[in-house]
Amino acid sequence: MTAAVLVLENGQVFSGQPYGATGETLGEAVFCTAMTGYQETLTDPSYHRQIVVATAPQIGNTGWNTEDGESTGSAGSDGIDGDSGKIWVAGYAIRNPTRRVSNWRATTSLDEELTRQGVVGIAGIDTRTVVRILRDHGSMRAGVFSGPALASTEEMLERVRSQPSMKGADLAGEVSTDRGYLVEPAQQARLTVAAIDLGIKTNTPRMFAQRGVAVHVLPSDTSFAAIRELRPDGVFLSNGPGDPATADAAVALTREVLGADLPLFGICFGNQILGRALGRSTYKMTFGHRGINIPVIDHATGTVSITSQNHGFALEGEAGEEFDTDFGRARVSHTCANDGTVEGVELLSGRAFSVQYHPEAAAGPHDAAYLFDKFVTLLEGDRANGTRA
Repeated sequence: MTAAVLVLENGQVFSGQPYGATGETLGEAVFCTAMTGYQETLTDPSYHRQIVVATAPQIGNTGWNTEDGESTGSAGSDGIDGDSGKIWVAGYAIRNPTRRVSNWRATTSLDEELTRQGVVGIAGIDTRTVVRILRDHGSMRAGVFSGPALASTEEMLERVRSQPSMKGADLAGEVSTDRGYLVEPAQQARLTVAAIDLGIKTNTPRMFAQRGVAVHVLPSDTSFAAIRELRPDGVFLSNGPGDPATADAAVALTREVLGADLPLFGICFGNQILGRALGRSTYKMTFGHRGINIPVIDHATGTVSITSQNHGFALEGEAGEEFDTDFGRARVSHTCANDGTVEGVELLSGRAFSVQYHPEAAAGPHDAAYLFDKFVTLLEGDRANGTRA
């Protein structure tokens, strides 16, 4: 009997061996083209309810450590410190698991950590074929089955097809902190930001702290009144999982922030939320952008940045397009050089901007780190002018 199988919604089945925990897991099958940074990928809350197929041929070389996790450990964590971080992916599918861990920071192997956290995976499958299927037909529902969860192909396929689609999924509340916490810089804070946790990665508040900014990480259902009580210099909208079309509460909050003229910066899911608040619609991409070498054009300067991305939904729009909003004129500021996907929007006033990619670069290149400086400069300008809301 086959030890483990990956079953796709279209009926195709791939046989392999268990990797990590044995059992059953269901989710949307997506692929990530990053050649490194698997720990950051697995702990990214934006991958909640997704089975990640790694395109890198060998996975696990650097093992697992207690430093590189990008989740807070669990929803409701009091801070970003703690253990190696909660793995948010629903499952993991790889070609060749390394036989030896070789990294001085490793505290355990990837296989052992997946097992410890109960994450069901599969190894030894032809990931190239799986990726071609997902590119040709789009991301689709899938399941990994091993051990006692193995059943007839018909029964496993029925389980796969009975799960809900990612389109229409409201997931940000499932990965957000439920109490909130404060991340402070090493020196005395000179600015304060209220960050709405829609699935925030730990390096994001760390990037702010490095610039002297204290960050109040707040639950996804935080009210505008609660934000005003903190008297922040600005508001940040984080990355996160699910369909942005379901995030009406976050869109309403964003509109209140814009109406109060508080500076706002968003990334990934936050870009889609800002776009919706400005009147744009969103759509589900065929197979999305998931990798750490995706080129993005800044249409104000013509500069191309190599970026880290993880999104399966995007904003409607065209490169450089300007449009009217309830908060003044806005434009599509960035697009993907590969396929023209909208990668950023901004108010022409400069009071709000967002990007679809991950400037915190965990994992990934540092080309876009300047966006944190841009936001801090905006906040400092308000302070200097005495216009803090």
